[in-house]
Amino acid sequence: MAFHAEGLVAIIVFYLAILAVGIWAAWKTKNTGSEGDRSEAIIVGGRDIGLLVGGFTMTGGLFFAKPMRSKGYVTMLDPFQQLYGKRMGGLLFIPALMGEMFWAAAIFSALGATISVIIDVNINISVIISALIATMYTLVGGLYSVAYTDVVQLFCIFLGLWISVPFAMSHPAVTDIGLTAVHHVHQAPWLGSINSLDIYTWLDNFLLLTLGGIPWQAYFQRVLSSSSATYAQVLSFLAAFGCIVMALPAILIGAIGASTAWNETEYGVPDPMTKKEADMILPIVLQYLCPVYISFFGLGAVSAAVMSSADSSILSASSMFARNIYQLSFRQNASDRELVWVMRITVFLFGASATAMALLASSVYGLWYLSSDLVYIIIFPQLLCVLFIKGTNTYGAIAGYLFGLVLRITGGEPYLYLQPLIYYPGCYPDENNIYIQRFPFKTLAMLTSFFTNIIVSYLAKYLFESGTLPPKLDFLDAVVARYSREHMDKATLVKSDNIVLNELAPVNPRHSLTLSSTFTNKEAFNYVDSSPELSNAEDN
Repeated sequence: MAFHAEGLVAIIVFYLAILAVGIWAAWKTKNTGSEGDRSEAIIVGGRDIGLLVGGFTMTGGLFFAKPMRSKGYVTMLDPFQQLYGKRMGGLLFIPALMGEMFWAAAIFSALGATISVIIDVNINISVIISALIATMYTLVGGLYSVAYTDVVQLFCIFLGLWISVPFAMSHPAVTDIGLTAVHHVHQAPWLGSINSLDIYTWLDNFLLLTLGGIPWQAYFQRVLSSSSATYAQVLSFLAAFGCIVMALPAILIGAIGASTAWNETEYGVPDPMTKKEADMILPIVLQYLCPVYISFFGLGAVSAAVMSSADSSILSASSMFARNIYQLSFRQNASDRELVWVMRITVFLFGASATAMALLASSVYGLWYLSSDLVYIIIFPQLLCVLFIKGTNTYGAIAGYLFGLVLRITGGEPYLYLQPLIYYPGCYPDENNIYIQRFPFKTLAMLTSFFTNIIVSYLAKYLFESGTLPPKLDFLDAVVARYSREHMDKATLVKSDNIVLNELAPVNPRHSLTLSSTFTNKEAFNYVDSSPELSNAEDN
C-alpha cells in the first residue's frame, strides 16, 4: 500500500481546525460566568447550552432527563450520593469509569486501524496524535470545547459519509444493494435473518443497547448543561432523530461491502468476510471503492466520530472523579480553583490511560463489552430506584450491586475468553470452546439487581424501625441515623446560584408509605416544590 501524502495533509488540516474550535470554545468559557463557578462551567457549561449546540452534541430523555435536570444535579452520580452516601457513590463510580475509559480506548484503537488502512500511517502514531488533540482541547475548555467541537465533528461525519455513499455504490464491482439484500450473490443476503434459537439473545442485546445506553455521564453531562428541564427533553428527542440520520450512511456502506465482488477490485481475494476483516469494512470501502479524494473525506468523518466520542468520555470520567470522589467524598471544602486543577490533571491522566490501553491491550473491545454490560446491569437499576422508587437505601443498593455483578461475571464473556460458571439453558461452545449463552442472562442480572435493591431496602427498613435490630447495627447510617455525614445535603450537592434548592429532594423521610405509593414516585413527574423523599439520612 502506498503512502498518501495528500491524506496526511488532509488529516492535519482537519485536526488543526478541530483544535482551533476547541481553543476558541475554551476562550468563550473563560469569559462566561463568574470566576467562582469555573469548575461547574467546565462540567455542565454554565447550564446555558442552547438548542442548536445541544441538539448536535446529545446525539431516554422522556423519563430521565427532566428529573435529573430539575433537581439541579451536576453529575450522574449526584443523586446516588444524596440518597445512598459517598461510599455507594464511590462503588458506582467504578463501572461508570470503566465504561468511559474502555470505550475511549476502543474507539482510539479503531481510529488507528482506519487511518492505517487509508493512508498507510503507523497505527501508534495516529492513535497518539488523535488522543493528544482531543485531550488538549478538553483540558483547556471542558464541556464548552467538547460541545462546540462536536458540532464541527458531526457536520464532518454527515458530510464525509454521505458524500462517500454514492461513489461507492456506483463502483462497477458493486451489485445493486436491493438485490443483494434478499438474494445470495457474492455472499448471504446482507439483511440476514434471526435464528429462532437466538431470539432471546437478540432481545437481551436490544434491551442492553436501549436501556444500558441511558446511565452514562457523557449523556447526562449534556442533559445537566441544558438551560431548563424541558430543554433537556427536547434536545434528547432531537438527538435521537440525529442518531438515525447519522446511522443511515454506515448501514449503506455495510450493505455496499456485502454487495461487492472484491476480486474485481484492488483488494483482491479472499473477501473481507473470509479474511475476518468485516469489522474494517468502512475504511476498506472508502479505500477501494471510492476516489482518493473522497476517501479522505470519509477518513475525516471517521476521525471526527472518534474524537467526538473520546473527548466526551474523558471529560465525563474527569468530572465524576473531581466532583463525586475528590470533592464530595474527601474535600468538601475544596476551592473552585482546586477543583479545576483536579479536573485538568485527571483529563490528562484518563486521556493517557485510554491511549495506553488502545496501544497495548489486545482485548480492549472485550473489556468495553464487559464494562458496558456492568453499566446496564448495575447502574441502570440503581438509577431507576434512586429517581422513581421510594424508600430504597444503602443496604439495598449494595446488595443489588453485588448480585448483579456476580450474575454477570458468572455468565462468562467470550471476548475475554472467560468461561461461564453458570450454564444457562441453550448455551453452546464456540470454535474456541468458550460457551456462548443464548439465555438473556444480562437482563436477568439487571432485573435481579433492581428487585434485590427494593427487597433488601424494605427489609432493612422494617427490621430497624420495628426494633428487631438495634440502632447500633445500622453501621451504614442508612435507616435510623438522624444526622449522617455519609449523606450529602442540598447545599453540598448544589452551589450554583441558578439552581433553586427547593427543587432538590428533601433529606427528611416520612415512614408512612402505602403499598400503592411504594413503586411510583409521582412527584418525579410533577416537579412541584415538595419533591419526593429520596433520602433516608435522617430518622425519628
